[in-house]
Parts: sequence; C-alpha cells; structure tokens
Amino acid sequence: MSQHKKRPEKQARGLIAGAVAVTVAAGVGLGLWAGGDDSEPSGSAQTQAQAQSRAPSAAESAASQGRRTPTPSPTRSYPLSTTPRTIPAVRAHTPARGPGWRPAAGLRVVVNDAGLADEGRLLAGELGMTYAGKKADTRAGDVRLALSKGRGADPESYSMTVRGGRVVISGPGEAGVFYGTRTLKQEVHGGGTAPEGVVRDEPAKPVRGFMLDIARKPFTAGWIEDRVRELGDLKFNRLGLHFSDDQGFRIESDSHPEIVSEQHLTKAQVRKIIALAAQRHITVVPEIDSPGHLGAVLAAHPELQLRSAAGYVARGAVDISNPASARMVDDLLNEYADLFPGADWNLGGDEYRALMVSNPEGTYPQLATAARKAYGTGATVEDLTTGWLNDRADTVRAHGKTPQAWNDGFFRGTSVRPAGDIRVGYWTGKEIGARKPVEYLSAGRKVVNYNDEFLYYVLGQPNKFYYPTGQRIYEQWTPRVVRGTVAVSSKYDGQILGGTFAVWGDFPNAQTQDQIAAGIRMPLRATVQKLWDPDKPALTWTQFKALGDRLS
Repeated sequence: MSQHKKRPEKQARGLIAGAVAVTVAAGVGLGLWAGGDDSEPSGSAQTQAQAQSRAPSAAESAASQGRRTPTPSPTRSYPLSTTPRTIPAVRAHTPARGPGWRPAAGLRVVVNDAGLADEGRLLAGELGMTYAGKKADTRAGDVRLALSKGRGADPESYSMTVRGGRVVISGPGEAGVFYGTRTLKQEVHGGGTAPEGVVRDEPAKPVRGFMLDIARKPFTAGWIEDRVRELGDLKFNRLGLHFSDDQGFRIESDSHPEIVSEQHLTKAQVRKIIALAAQRHITVVPEIDSPGHLGAVLAAHPELQLRSAAGYVARGAVDISNPASARMVDDLLNEYADLFPGADWNLGGDEYRALMVSNPEGTYPQLATAARKAYGTGATVEDLTTGWLNDRADTVRAHGKTPQAWNDGFFRGTSVRPAGDIRVGYWTGKEIGARKPVEYLSAGRKVVNYNDEFLYYVLGQPNKFYYPTGQRIYEQWTPRVVRGTVAVSSKYDGQILGGTFAVWGDFPNAQTQDQIAAGIRMPLRATVQKLWDPDKPALTWTQFKALGDRLS
C-alpha cells in the first residue's frame, strides 16, 4: 500500500496544472495526444503544417531584426507504453504514448454509480487520494470508476484506460470494476506508474478459491481477515471455511452450544469476516462435513455415533440410520445458512467410515436394513449414504444455496443417484470410491479442482502430502489437471468451474500462522495466475517470483 503526505489543496492543484501543461505542450509539439479521448489531437499534423506554411509579413521580419531568436521550449517524446506486470497478469493491453498516471494527495476518485462507493473509498484510502463520490465533472488526475451498460458481458470483466492524465475503470459489474482497481493498485505499488493505454481483462474461471481448515487448527479472526485482504488483491473470489471436524467445532452455535470448542470464532467475528470479504467480492463458503468428520459433534452426542455389529466405534461417523442424526445436522445447516449469505455450500460427504471397510453391509447391519427399508430390496449402504447427501442438499437448497460435495462422496453403480446440481469438489484419487475425473465430467457434473497433488497444503505433510510449491503450480498445473499431472480433454473445460488452494490442519502445531502465511504466499499467486489465464505465462518462474516479491 502506497502512503502519501497530504499537500495543501492549492499547491496540489498547481502541481497538477503544471503537469497537464507539460503534457499538452508535448502533445501539441509532437502531434500525439493532447486530448483525453480518441479524437484528433490538438496540434494535429495538418494544423502544424498550416502554421508553418504561413510566411511572416515584412513588418514582422523588420521587428524581428536585432532581437535574439527565442530558444524553443523543450518537448517530451514518449515511447509506446509496455504491458503492466501484475498478478494475475492482465489478458490484453493496448499500448499508447504518454506519461501514464501516478497517485498524489488531492487527486480524486469519483464514481458514476453509488453502488461503487465501497470500491471508490477503498482505492482512495489505499492510494492516499480523496474519495469524492458520484460526480459528473472531470478533473485532471481523476480516477473514475464506472458501471458500463453492456449486456451479456462477464460481470468480472473490466477495462482500464489511462489517458490524458486520468484513469477510467469500467465494467458491467461491481466485481469487474473492483478487479480493475486491484490492477491499478499493483501498477502504482512502490511509486510505480500506471502505463498509458487500455487494459481489457477478465478471468478464465469463475471459481478462484482458497479453503482454510479452521476446525483442526484454530486461526485467529485477524489472521483470516489478513488473508481476505490478500485474496482480494489477487482477484480470488471464494474463501472456504471448514469449521467442523473430529478435532473441533469452531464457530459459535445458538442451536447446539454444547458442541462448540473452547477455541472458536464468535458469530460477530464471522460476520466481520464476511463483510470484509463482501467488500472485496469474495464469497465465504462454509463446510459442515457429514456423515463423516463429525467427531466434535459426536463428543457431545455419543448416542448418534456409528457402531459396528461388534461394537466398534467408527471415528467421526454419524449413524445415518438414526433419524436423530439427520435432525442434528439439519439444525446446524439451517442455523448457519442464515449466517453465511453466499450462494455456495460445501456438504462434505467424504471418508465416511462405513464405506471404508470391505463389507459395509455385514459390518454395519443397521445401515443395510435402513437402506432396504428406504430404497427397496438390493439397496446398499452406498445408496443410503447417497440418500443422506441428497437430503442435506435439500436442506441447504431451501435457503437458496448451491450444494457441493467431495468426489469420494459420489459412488459408482448406486440405484440412488446424487442430485444433478451437486457440484463435485475433486480432491483425490486415493480414497475408496474415488473415480477418475472423466467419470464425473462425462455424467455432466460441474467440477471444482482441488487436485491434492498441487493444491493441498497439509500441515505436517502426512500420507505423502508434500507442501506444494508455487513453481510447480505455475509450470505444470492448469484447471484441467484435475487429478495427478495429466489434463482432461479440453471438451470438458466448460464444466470445470475453477480451482481452490486448500490448507488442512492435520498436524496443527507443525506450523504457526505466520509460517503458513509465508508458505502459501507464492502458491496462492501461482494458483490465481492459472485460474485467471490457464495458458503458458509470459513470464518465467524466476520473473514471476521476483514480481511477487516486489508487489508484497
């Protein structure tokens, strides 16, 4: 963030006027761009030729005798601008000649729509400028934020024009305008200059996410807020919070306060995080995983615990044949649906212990009985588990949410089919029930890429999970690399909504919060670069890392 001392307004105006005078003089003298639009600049070649062809009169020639010929004022010639270097890189830049733009105290940020007030205030504060609100007039040095009227355009797209000592950022939606302000902020970082010309930019993928496991490792509200600011500046638009697992339930509950861990976030803290995220066009996506990973809930309600015929307790698994289990989980889903206003909801569905044994029906006969009762002779525990997932999807869908589940929560060959709108969070091919990505895609499923080989930052590095490097993501991963290192066919590209980089707290004390922030810094930047533009980047990894270091 650049900081600037406030100058007296009169002095600032004088400096601006002087700068404009030099710019206009240069434009006139060179026949370049004196105006602030694409029209013929003043001092065009035709006008200059006419002035030069007019011969001086005799009186003028006589008057000039004996006088020293005045020295011409110097003019400045600007080379064509170069494409700005930002993270993620802009998709297109049309160069132009001119000095570019830099922020200064006394300059204004103005908007053409009151809906852009948050974006305008944020940018003005970051650049040490004045937020002037909705204005129709134009002043030298202005940054204008504008909603355009184009129909059918990506609401996350924007254009940014730097010309005539001013900047205009416009887009069909508030999110796109916000992303334009992030580009401008990076361009002028550390005293830099926004280059003359026009940026046209939009993301390749609509889902650009970061997921944080706060259940196994409690994170402070302040640390999460810092990540929200970082994510916003990088044009991420999803923050996932996995807040319920075997080790903890980390958000205050009114419906079931008995399940909440000692270290937790209050609802007030969560609302503050959500509000901060909303200002940066980030949707906070909650996850209450079920029917597995419910250990913290079951610690307070052991009567809901899944037990085998031999009396073995399945860790973290709820007994889905018990109607009270559904009531408990639905209580929580209904409660937190009001807390999280976003449209996305992660239902989990992974690693249910009943399906991680060789003979589910024999090991858990109560589940087999419930399956046959609900779905007829021949129904399996997989059918019963799929029915559980569909019922929980119904619960969140009633609140206007779009459900998502982990890929190993979808099973092959079941008579009960998962609801068609449940998105697949594809993370692994290692678990029982996990299938190749093409099986989900060929069935028409929409997929979010969590490829555990590239995008999983698992504390303590258990089970051959290794801390991912930004370089490997930058050079080898794309959104179509859903599993392993091989990309799926390009015909499925439209079904792959994007990707999410995830931090999991398997061994919570393996790293401190500060170590995690440092460890994920370049992987986050590499991930969003490939989500914004999956093509081979223009910069080498060394150049990209240097840019990341400079912009930090």
